[in-house]
Amino acid sequence: MKQVIDLKQPVGILLKEHDDLEAILKEVDIHLPPVPEMLNVVKISDIAAKKNIPLGHIIRKLRKHGYAVEGNEMLSFADPNVAKDRDERKKNLKGMLQKLNDGIPLDVVRQEFTRAFSHVEAAEIMAAEQELIQEGTPIEEMRRLCDLHSALFHDNTKQHIVNKDEVEEQKEQLYAICGHPLALLKKENDALACLIKKLQQALAKGEAVDAFLAEIGGISSHYSKKGDLIYPFIATKYGVTGPSKVMWTVDDDIRRDFRILMRREDRTQAWKEALLALLTKMEEMIYKEENILFPICVRLLTAEDWYQIYRDAKDYEVAFQVPQESWQEAEAYLATSVASTSMSDGVISMPGGNLTITQLIAILNTLPVEITVVDANDHNQFFNEGPKDFKRPFAALGRDVYSCHPPKIEAMVRMIISEFKEGKRDKLERWAEKNGKLFFVTYFAIRDSKGTYLGTLETVQNMQFAKDYFLKE
Repeated sequence: MKQVIDLKQPVGILLKEHDDLEAILKEVDIHLPPVPEMLNVVKISDIAAKKNIPLGHIIRKLRKHGYAVEGNEMLSFADPNVAKDRDERKKNLKGMLQKLNDGIPLDVVRQEFTRAFSHVEAAEIMAAEQELIQEGTPIEEMRRLCDLHSALFHDNTKQHIVNKDEVEEQKEQLYAICGHPLALLKKENDALACLIKKLQQALAKGEAVDAFLAEIGGISSHYSKKGDLIYPFIATKYGVTGPSKVMWTVDDDIRRDFRILMRREDRTQAWKEALLALLTKMEEMIYKEENILFPICVRLLTAEDWYQIYRDAKDYEVAFQVPQESWQEAEAYLATSVASTSMSDGVISMPGGNLTITQLIAILNTLPVEITVVDANDHNQFFNEGPKDFKRPFAALGRDVYSCHPPKIEAMVRMIISEFKEGKRDKLERWAEKNGKLFFVTYFAIRDSKGTYLGTLETVQNMQFAKDYFLKE
């Protein structure tokens, strides 16, 4: 019979129960706190989070050493039949993917998905998909599974993906907290759903739609909050990569298609049909968020996680006229956190002169550029403060830089940093358009006097003022 490790227990208790645990943890670069008293307080998940090691990686290592893991509801379930059930579900999902690849219509396979999964808990569906990703299933195929999820939205009986009662209860409790990030996302979804219905009705009646389209443009901010604040969080801290690899890509597709339709001046019947199809995709994503993504967040994210997300969400534009309200509990926590981490105003001596820390911070925040520094190990090391068009949540500091980009962009980021490390180039420049504004983005290889690679510097400059100036000439 396998030994059981309960991740809800403090490390100190687990070490007393399992003699080989410390050695196993060292295999995944987990070293125990030097203060013995801390062992009776911290959990494995706490240490993993501090070192930015995905919890799923640790769980797989423990299982490899013959342990059964409890205490992480997303990746491990107490029911002894779950493993068998999940293998069966993976088999079903693979079979459905093969049918799609063989040309069987999506609607036909959707019906099969509904029969097989309409009464399966959301976390179990995601866990099976997570294992498919870890086994190397191509992301494009996993996106097709995302299309299958929408079968439960289209089902005439409006069956819902099953979520355990306690998860549903916790989700509703978070919805009710004034200012909570999940409450904000839910309100934005409700507002978006209302706008979609009004737009669909206007299209059917042949009425003007420009006002509705302008408001629905807020979907960019809504999706950015998910993409920047939630997807990387659950992927890097908890090892749940499904949403970041699949849903994030679908979000980007919806935003891209919406931009394309908005640029079209000929509002033909084909345009209307394309818009209606896109609105359906938006409705499907609302359903997936509330029945798959949000329950996963409820299961995984701690109060401290939500506090960080709340802090960073303040930098994002209002979507669908839904303002971010103050969350008093988070404000109190963040005020205490800032006070405890404040530093003395020392002096930094450099070849060009001396600056106090206060002066240096003020200078970096005064420069008309957005600054990001990635260290030599590819982790986010520094962002300057202030409003940004290219959002940089402070919760991303210390994370793998690649996890902060959608799958379509990740490959480009890897290529740039790889060429910097290999000495193939020292700088890369590009122009970008975002929210109707023109930007000049530059990536620099940071090297010391001997040419040793120290990291990557990214600068973002808003050049719209220059464009406007020269267009007047």
